Amino acid sequence: MAKEMTIKRCTSCNGVIGAGENFVEFPCPSCGEAKIIRCEKCKVLVNEYKCPACGFVGP
Repeated sequence: MAKEMTIKRCTSCNGVIGAGENFVEFPCPSCGEAKIIRCEKCKVLVNEYKCPACGFVGP
């Protein structure tokens, strides 16, 4: 069976995270249910993200 690939997108800018790109992935600090994914650019620029599960907005 072939392994199914999942495309990761930045929660802040909705950009596709390419293979080999630096990014961070962590559970929402408020609800812990959704995964927050942030690309290197949004991390450096401290762009806001919004949790798709609870609406929490973080830096």
